[in-house]
Parts: sequence; structure tokens; C-alpha cells
Amino acid sequence: MLKKVILNKFIQIILHTVFWCGVLFFYTYFFGFDSNDFSYVLSFSLFLMPITVATTYVSIYKLIPDYLIKKRYFLFGVYSLYTLIISTYLILLSVFFGLVYLSNFKYTKMAPISRNLVFVAIAVYLVVIIVSAFKLVKLNLKHTEETKILETKILETQLKLKEQELNYLKMQIHPHFLFNTLNTLYGFALKKADKTPEMILKLSNLLDYLLYQIDKPFVLLVTEINHIKDYIELEKMRFNNTLKVNFKYNNIPETTKIAPMLLLPFIENSFKHGSLKNGLLDIKIDLNCDNDKVCFKIENSFNKSTQTSNGIGLENIKKRLDLLYKDNYNLNISDSKGVFKVTLNLNSK
Repeated sequence: MLKKVILNKFIQIILHTVFWCGVLFFYTYFFGFDSNDFSYVLSFSLFLMPITVATTYVSIYKLIPDYLIKKRYFLFGVYSLYTLIISTYLILLSVFFGLVYLSNFKYTKMAPISRNLVFVAIAVYLVVIIVSAFKLVKLNLKHTEETKILETKILETQLKLKEQELNYLKMQIHPHFLFNTLNTLYGFALKKADKTPEMILKLSNLLDYLLYQIDKPFVLLVTEINHIKDYIELEKMRFNNTLKVNFKYNNIPETTKIAPMLLLPFIENSFKHGSLKNGLLDIKIDLNCDNDKVCFKIENSFNKSTQTSNGIGLENIKKRLDLLYKDNYNLNISDSKGVFKVTLNLNSK
């Protein structure tokens, strides 16, 4: 690291030296116009160099970075005025230097351009302005790059936070869904029902989906539908003749994808929090696709007086929708006239 710093400094010194040699060449060419006294022109240019170097470095290393870039405009204006006054005074001294020391008070021996204070000032400030403009461009590019890096880091951090929140929500689904299903299986095992092996097989399929597919960002909608069907079959075994489920799905493209376990919690909620009416839990599910839009509706018989909570699943799914389909979904939940209804429209992936 130290070697790299030293090398960069060495390269910087070389570049600056080459640049100022170029400025000296420019001065000798500029002030040598219409003059044959090279010795005078070179001496005058050499005397002018420290003034130019000092003014330029004050501008690019103090005025611009410490005041202009930091938007301290008043101080920038004040110190720029001080710099202008001092540098103009030194430029005036350079003209007197040419007159007194280089031409022995003989005005006609001076190089024509060096006699004019305005032309000498233009030569000096032209260099200062060019170098300052280059410094501003460099600082602007550096600031733009730093801003992009910062924005990238912020976006990466936000993405990681969203991923962590999403993983947390998924972790909530696991025990919640598994607990409800195992409860059903436990009841069948106690009764030693003949349907227990079939129920275990369907639960096995659901667990495979739960443990392995849910880690994927998106799954095929047809896969979600198959596991919804398995879940409904499990619930039918549990409810026996007290359940009426009507599951319709139409126009489902083979390539349409959604987030895993996105629809199943709504259905699970209907079974868990739905109410029997006239000895029957009535659930209607409708799923269809229109181009890239997925339309999902579910309603179940509902008794508000016995309802205490919407469960983990419903609140969970709202948060997941905000994370995965922000501004790309519409969720409407209502309960009236003994019917709890959920309508979800979202743009599929």
C-alpha cells in the first residue's frame, strides 16, 4: 500500500512537472511574439511561472475543494477576490521586473506583449482557468462515481433487508402451515382411519413443496395449483361431510409464475377461520389468468361473532405482497352477510 502511494505521488509530480514545462513553453512562445530577444522572453516567462503556479494551486487545492464544492459560496467569493488582488499585484511586479531588470528602464527593449498588463494577466489567468475547469470536471466525475457507489450500497442493503424480511415471513409460514396439517393427521391417526396413508402421502408432497420449492423466488402457477388441490383433499378428509369446496381454475398458462405459497395461505385461512352454517363450511375458489394478470378469488361462510383473528397467514401474505409485488397487485378483503371474501389481482412474473 505504501509503495502504491509513493508511486502515485511520483507519477503526479512527473505529470505536474511536464505540464508546467508546457506552460513555460507557451509563455516563451506567447511573449516572444514580434520579439527577437529570446533571453528577455525566457527570463520574463520564468519570473511569471511562480505567480502562475501559486495562483493555480491556491485555486485547485483550496478555493475549489474547500469552498466551491462544499457550497460555501460567500467564503469562496471573498478568498477568490483576495487571490485575484494578490495575483494581479504580482503580475504588475512582473511587468516592472521586465522594465527595470531586463530592459534597464528602456521601454522599447521590452517584448511588445510583456509591456501590456492586460495581456500578461490574460496569459496567467488563462492557465488558471483551464486547470481549474479540469479540476472541477475531475471532482464532479469523482463525486458522481462516489454517489453511484453509495446508491449501489444502499440498494444492496435494502435488497438484503427485504430478503431477510421475506425469509422471516417464509419461516413463519413453515410452522404455521405444518402445525395445522399435522393436527389433522393426528386426528386421523387417533381414529385409525383407512385414509391415513393417503393423507400422509399428500402431506409428504406438501412438505416437499414447503421445504424445497419455497426457497425459490418464483414457481409455476400450475405447481401452486397442484399443491392447493392436495391441501383441499387433506381438508376434505378432516371435515368429511361438513365441507363443500368448489375450486375452479381456467386459462392457466404453463409458463405463468408466482411466488411460492402465495395463494395457499388464503385457502388455509378459509378452512381455519371459516364457520359452519347449517352444518356446512362452504368455500368457493376461483382462479384464472388474463394475459400476464392473475385473478384469484376465495370466499367462505363466516360468522363474525365467533371470529377472533385473521391468523398469521393473512397478515403474512400482505407483507409478502408488498415485498414481491409492490405497486403490481390489488388486494381486497371484505366480510358481509356471513361471507368472508378475498380478491387478489396481480401481475405475474
